[in-house]
Amino acid sequence: MSLLQMRRDRVTFRAGSVSGRVRPRLLLVSIVLAVLAFVLFCVGMTIGDVPMSVSEVLSGLFGGSDSYIVQELRLPRALTGLLAGLAFGASGAVFQTITRNPLASPDMIGINAGAATFVVAGIAFGFGDGLGTTTLGLLGGLLTAVLVYALAWRRGTTGYRILLVGIGIFAMCTSLTDYLLSKAQITEAQASLGWLVGNLANRGWEHVVPLFFALVVLLPVVLGLARWMSTLLLGDDVAAGLGTPVQPVRLGLLLAGAGLVAFATASAGPISFVALTAPQIAQRLARLSSPPITASALTGAVVVLGSDLIARSLTASPLPVGIVTGVLGAPLLLWLLARANRSGSGG
Repeated sequence: MSLLQMRRDRVTFRAGSVSGRVRPRLLLVSIVLAVLAFVLFCVGMTIGDVPMSVSEVLSGLFGGSDSYIVQELRLPRALTGLLAGLAFGASGAVFQTITRNPLASPDMIGINAGAATFVVAGIAFGFGDGLGTTTLGLLGGLLTAVLVYALAWRRGTTGYRILLVGIGIFAMCTSLTDYLLSKAQITEAQASLGWLVGNLANRGWEHVVPLFFALVVLLPVVLGLARWMSTLLLGDDVAAGLGTPVQPVRLGLLLAGAGLVAFATASAGPISFVALTAPQIAQRLARLSSPPITASALTGAVVVLGSDLIARSLTASPLPVGIVTGVLGAPLLLWLLARANRSGSGG
């Protein structure tokens, strides 16, 4: 039996074992996460200047007496958090899979930082009023993703090169953002900082609608390409031998993942650590060898909505959600680094 045939048999065996034993658990995990996300979504809308119960929130969603408060004042914030969490979680699973590294999230390879640089530049130089933070963040994220892919290209790309190039782009964009903030006026710098932390305050339908349509378009693309992701984990040579179009699939996943995180960042700011932590949590809950897309997206929604609930409950003056996700995500990052160092595999 040839080596290629042995590898094919191994992949077939693994797929069969997953369908027989893992998928029911993955389905159960996804259902539990979806229910938890819905509960947090509803509970989050009970908080405000006018306290409400969950039953009043549900009544307001369907046209009850509190419909204006719920639908116009609180629903956009809750939907932005929900959709941004879905986008961050799914994009994190994509990047961690195509690079085969649990540390390779959009936070780490510069896509969030590129979107932030464009938004701060627009605010500092005045052209942000015409384009808006959503457009600037989208352009910044997508252009950064293309730049990372182009610089990592050398007769093809590998996950390792994408990660190294992305870390360099992240450092460059962060430095440029700091420089722009130092040169901006005080009011402009304050406006930029409020967005840079990652914040769901004062979200409106103009933030919800673009992000919703981005998920409707890009999430099916990611799910459609997901059937090739398990072979990418075996390495480029093995994946190509198994019939996977490695470079087109990797480019498609990179652009779709970058689009998700760019739209999410444009609507809610660069909420830190969600794209890093959500896939790792989902992977361990489902007991899989790689992050599952759907469960990672739902975990991201739970993380963002839960963190926003904590941020508004801790103090009289609500904290930006990005501060809470940073505090919660930093220990997991340290644990992943320590685990990678012990295994000597880099992740």
